[in-house]
Amino acid sequence: MKNSYICPPFYGDYKQLNKSMLKQYETVFIMNPVLSQEQVSETVDKFRKILTDNGTEIVHENNWGLKKLAYPIQKKNTGFYYLIEFKDDGELINKLEIEYKRDERVMRFLTVALDRHAIIYNDKKRKNASIKKKEETVTQS
Repeated sequence: MKNSYICPPFYGDYKQLNKSMLKQYETVFIMNPVLSQEQVSETVDKFRKILTDNGTEIVHENNWGLKKLAYPIQKKNTGFYYLIEFKDDGELINKLEIEYKRDERVMRFLTVALDRHAIIYNDKKRKNASIKKKEETVTQS
């Protein structure tokens, strides 16, 4: 038997094995522009709670605020954008997207798995933003 390799059986806990193989995801959702700031924060808290209750690690959050849409959605030309970057094994994505569909305050959503290049890019972007913010506070003082 040339170049053959037999994998030994795994007798451990598969859930623990999956925890070590977490992928990083990014989800963006657009909320209705007629919502008050309190309703927007309630909606964000709802989806953040869904993620954290299922053991997901939230890496980064960003409130993009009220933005103009590329095309009208439900006869609206603007919407509140919110981004959440998190690590999960992938089982939660379907449940999260069902909750997006059920919530009438959410007009659109998109969840994508990030590859290693996107993760590196996002980390660099956050570091540069924090450096710029520190420089602005120094110059304002």
